[in-house]
This record gives sequence, C-alpha cells and structure tokens, in this order.
Amino acid sequence: MIIKKLRIFSQNIRKNSIVTNTILESYSQFDIILIQEPPWSEIRKLPSADNCEGEPLIGSCHHTNWITFSRPPKDNSDFPRVISYVNICLRSLRFLFCKDIFDHRDINIISFSNNGCYHYILNIYSDSAHSALKYLKDTETNINNVLLMTGDFNIRDSLWDLSFSFHSSISDDLIMIADSFDLSLSSPTNPGPTRFSDTAGESNSVIDLMFL
Repeated sequence: MIIKKLRIFSQNIRKNSIVTNTILESYSQFDIILIQEPPWSEIRKLPSADNCEGEPLIGSCHHTNWITFSRPPKDNSDFPRVISYVNICLRSLRFLFCKDIFDHRDINIISFSNNGCYHYILNIYSDSAHSALKYLKDTETNINNVLLMTGDFNIRDSLWDLSFSFHSSISDDLIMIADSFDLSLSSPTNPGPTRFSDTAGESNSVIDLMFL
C-alpha cells in the first residue's frame, strides 16, 4: 500500500472522554487523530490476591476502528498527555510507536513505512513549564523524514497570533527544534483562535501549531 496524502485531525480535548469518544466514532474520514490532554480513568477491575475488590486498570479511550499509540505510564503521576490514533484501514503501513527515540509523557512519535521509506509524525503537548520543549532541546537525536510536528504548545506569540503583540524566547526554542527536523511553521488557510477561553474577559488565543 502506497499513500500520497494523509488526513490528520489534531485537538486538545482537555481530558474530556465524551469528546474523545465522539471524535473516534464520528471522524472516520481522517487517517490519523492526534489528541492532547486525553482522559485517563478506570476501565475495569483486575483480579488481585491482595485486594478482594480487584486492582483498578487505568486507561484512555479506545475504538475498534482505530489503533491506539501511547506511552505506558511509569506510575499514577506519569500518564501520557498525548495519544495518537491511526485508522485501522492503514494498518498495512506498519505504524509503530517509537518510544526508543523520545521517552516523554508529552511527546508521542509514531513511524510508518510508505513506498519503502520510513516517515515520522510528532504529537506534542507542551505544558506551562514547557517541559516537552526543554526535553527536545536537550535531547540529541538525528531523525530524517519527519513529516509533521503538531499539537498544543501553550505559547502565545506575535509570530502566529496577530492579536498578541509580544515575542517569547520560548518561541525561538520551538522554531530551532522544528528547524532541526527540517520543518517550518505552516500558515493556516483560515486564520483564527485555536483556544477559546472559558473565563470572562480573557482573550482567545493561538497556541496550537503545525510544522511541516
């Protein structure tokens, strides 16, 4: 199987399982779904010799039409804040989760084989401390054929938000990281906010970006 284009949907769903399940159920026209801040909750109880009620199995949303790729948590404070879903129709492209390249709860990197060549897609959530970007900046790696780096970067900057008049040094780090993967900031065909505030008086913002 050889593909010439990918239809990718990316969204921060703010730990909302209803929204996640709705996306997985309704967005079958997409090839890949990239989620930031996915929900984690108890799925069922596992038999336990130490607990008569069973031990809780914690997981995120799954769907039979999608292959789920996420980093296994090390403990209860380490649940991934990014998950990638690949349409089961693309299983012949041999998608893989590449934890050996980046091992971080806020960075999800998947690879696939197309026309004899491996390509990579990066799904990123950068918190207010910019943990993921600091990790990427400090981690030396050489990856070819990165097609896309996208996600919620939590950076307001005049470079991509015309309603914001300031520049952040963190943005320079982000651009440098993208450049190391030979990627450039993509301009939206329909510019507008990507995060809509729930707080009265707080402005909407552009913090979700795509590098191609």
